Amino acid sequence: MDTQTVELLGRNRLVEQLLEAGLEVALPLRDHGIDLIAYADRCEPSFVACPIQMKAATLKSFGIDRKYEKFPNLIHAFVWGVGAVEEVETYALTHKEAVAVGHAMGYTCTASWKAGLYTTSNPSRKLVKLLQQYRMTPPRWLQLVTSLQTCGGL
Repeated sequence: MDTQTVELLGRNRLVEQLLEAGLEVALPLRDHGIDLIAYADRCEPSFVACPIQMKAATLKSFGIDRKYEKFPNLIHAFVWGVGAVEEVETYALTHKEAVAVGHAMGYTCTASWKAGLYTTSNPSRKLVKLLQQYRMTPPRWLQLVTSLQTCGGL
């Protein structure tokens, strides 16, 4: 499966989860680092929208990039197992949470991170364990997006 197909399938799985959560989804026409916008338009007391940067993989991958610091409350969504027979897993973290995970793993002490980026396509058991608290389900998506009131509430 080529990388474009993996990204399309991963995005469709992510959209499916967001819609199952009762959220709406917008796709930016241009890519400036945001792949999707999840929003709650029936949220009291206001409209809430959150940008999502998605990384999809046929197996597993994790990465943090300083270029995303400029987006307040950006959600990083990692969609693992795209195209696999087993259940696709999705993990979602704010940029701050992703950097904290990277710090706990020692990634923020690497030359790669000092240059602004750290990625792995072979997450260790320790990393997978750290990410478990960020494993998403439709109810968790609803809670995450609606709890980030500052990311686009009007």
